[in-house]
Amino acid sequence: MEILKKPLITEKASALSEKSGKYTFLVEKKANKVEIKKAVEKMYGVNVEEVNTLIIASKPKNRNTKTRVISGRKGSYKKAIVKVAAGETIDFYNEI
Repeated sequence: MEILKKPLITEKASALSEKSGKYTFLVEKKANKVEIKKAVEKMYGVNVEEVNTLIIASKPKNRNTKTRVISGRKGSYKKAIVKVAAGETIDFYNEI
């Protein structure tokens, strides 16, 4: 089970990381805060101070096509907001 799926890079998440040193990740639904903390520390080599998690509920989505309306659902996922120690940063773009 891979705990960290990918970093979440949005305008809101970028502003949060610049302002207060908090980084956002999409994580496995069954992962707990201790596992997330260990995974971030191992992968990025930083000291994690706190971890907040939330589960985003699934939502209905509709799409109009030429012949009809297709209804479906967007899946739910778990998001983790990780605060690193003061003076430390995570660089998501170093591999590009």
